[in-house]
This record gives sequence, C-alpha cells and structure tokens, in this order.
Amino acid sequence: MTDKMNLPSDKELTLRVVPMPKDTNYGGSIFGGYIFSQIDIAASIPALKRAKGRVATVAVNSIELRQAVFVGDILSLYAHVSKVGRTSITVDVEVYAERNVEDPQVVKVTQARLTFVALDEDRKPRPVPPEEVEA
Repeated sequence: MTDKMNLPSDKELTLRVVPMPKDTNYGGSIFGGYIFSQIDIAASIPALKRAKGRVATVAVNSIELRQAVFVGDILSLYAHVSKVGRTSITVDVEVYAERNVEDPQVVKVTQARLTFVALDEDRKPRPVPPEEVEA
C-alpha cells in the first residue's frame, strides 16, 4: 500500500528523472544502483555549489530504499547541504516517485546522506570557502 502525499513544497527540486526498461532488474523493478547513481548526481549539485568548485563523493553515510521504483515512475530528487566541515560537505537527499496517472500518488521511495570533499585543481582536498551571507 502506498501513502498518498504531495511533493514537498518547502524543498528545492534538484533533479527529476524517469527510469526506463533498461534500468530494471529481473524482478521488474528499478535497480538500486540506478537509483543510487541519480542520488549521487543530485547530491553533488548542492555540494559543488557550496564548495564553489569540484567535489568528490567520499562516503555514503546512509541509504534507505523504502519502496520499489518502477518504469514510468517520475522520480523527484530533493538535495540540500546538512553539514559543512573544513573540507567536507554532507548532503541529504530525499527521493519521491509520482505514479499512477489515473489516480496520482506520490510516494517517498528513498532517502540518503552522502559526504563530499572539496577538491583543488590537483584533485587534493581543499578548504570549503566560507558561506556568503546575503545583504
């Protein structure tokens, strides 16, 4: 049974994708690896913006695959920076699936936390610049 809900209105949409038949496993649902690759892409966007440059994924702190994802689901990924260290940036991601166009439903299917490190031109860790404060 799925929960009826709406997409979050208090969060910024980072990425939207639709899995295709090539992304399915033998059981007919979408590979967890496909979902994780989309999470990694989505998480990298706020990380590179905050770092003001190149970042690399250094840890998958957690990932929870709550419900299956299917061909035709529209996946909406919401990512935001949750913590900034000296060279690291931690990003939380939530993934929602919009499904069943005849009786639309939104289901939270996955959540994850990833850590990135800011890199310099030699691909070595560098300090994350201070956050700019809007005047």
